[in-house]
Formats: sequence, C-alpha cells, structure tokens
Amino acid sequence: MKPDRQLAKYLANLGYGSRKEMEAAIRAGRITGTGDDLRFDGDPLDPAPGMVLMLNKPAGFTCSRADQGRLVYELLPPRFLQRSPPLSTVGRLDADTTGLLLFTDDGKLLHRLISPKSSTEKTYEATLARPLEGHETELFASGDLMLRGEEKPLLPARLEVTGERSARLTITEGRYHQVRRMFAATGNHVEALHRARFGALELGGLPEGEWRVLAEDDLARLGA
Repeated sequence: MKPDRQLAKYLANLGYGSRKEMEAAIRAGRITGTGDDLRFDGDPLDPAPGMVLMLNKPAGFTCSRADQGRLVYELLPPRFLQRSPPLSTVGRLDADTTGLLLFTDDGKLLHRLISPKSSTEKTYEATLARPLEGHETELFASGDLMLRGEEKPLLPARLEVTGERSARLTITEGRYHQVRRMFAATGNHVEALHRARFGALELGGLPEGEWRVLAEDDLARLGA
C-alpha cells in the first residue's frame, strides 16, 4: 500500500474527502487491498484521473450552472464533483435534449473531442412538428446552409429520413443549438431530440438517467 500521506492525497483527489479525512479513514482501516485492488469501505476505488464516463441524459437537466434547471452532475455520485482534476461534460446538451453525454477529467482529451478540428461525428434522432418536405437531405449535405446570425456555412451533414416526421442527423460540428436551428432553417420545428451516438460510441442498453465508466475498448473506439 502507498505511504499514508501519498494515499490520502490520492483519495482526496478522487473526491472521497479532504486529506485529513482520508488520513483518518486509513487509520480506521477503511482502506483495504493492495495495488490495483484498493477498496474504500469494501468498494473498488473510482478510476484514476483520466476517467471518462457516459450518461444517458434525461430531459430537464442542464449542463451549465448558467442555465436554469437541475444539473446533470446531480445524476452522478457527489464525490465525482470533488475530483481533482475536475470532471467536466464533453460539450453540452440543452435541457430538452436527451441521450449520450460524456464526462471526463482528462483536459487534453476534452479539448480534442470538442475542438472544431476534431470532426467527431454526433448522431441525433429528431422528432419534428411537421412532415419533412424532401429537400432537407440535399440541403444539409450541401455545405451551403447558413444559420441565422452566422457568417460561415455549416459543414455537410448526413440526414436519414426515418419517418414522415422523424429523422437521424449526423453532424461534425457543435454550434449552439445546431440541430434545432438546422431544421428551423427549413421551416420546421424539433419537438424532441435525442443524441444516439458520439463518435463510435452508442448508449447500448444504458437506461435513461444511468451512467457507466467507459472501459478500455470504449476508449479505443473514442480514440482516447
């Protein structure tokens, strides 16, 4: 086992408590195991810094304290907010959008995934207020669509029509409310929006409101 001070600092950085609290926990025998099998009160330790986790975000939760509503962090263990480095969302989903949301405490990975240069694909399932008119696929793929108030056209995006008023849209950018604004530009309105895929990652059977830490094969698909 690591020397007490070093271990206490490590546990504090994982968010379990202050260094003094962790030193007391060590003395009380609450930390057991050795090496990669250290446990806190019998439970495996949370992953070391560099953690990436996936949440199936429900509606009604926001990603920023600047927005009204409950925060997505409320769906995670409270200690996760005490980690150092801090845990942050990889991009944002607005309060009404559901689906795949990633978190990480790896700053380099975070910036790489949200960088405009990354070209990471994000796929959304949209339910629309009115039937599609048939020209949307070509318009979104053209690379010529301009959103109101912007000076640069959108990069080409793929639209798959899945029903009279439903479609899957894959984009490589992350502009403000981009999917909703794209359909608004065609005179339609998004009634429900769900992110089904981020890069090569999908939610699989992860229930709404639940989260899981990404395994090594998940990280490989993410390019981490």
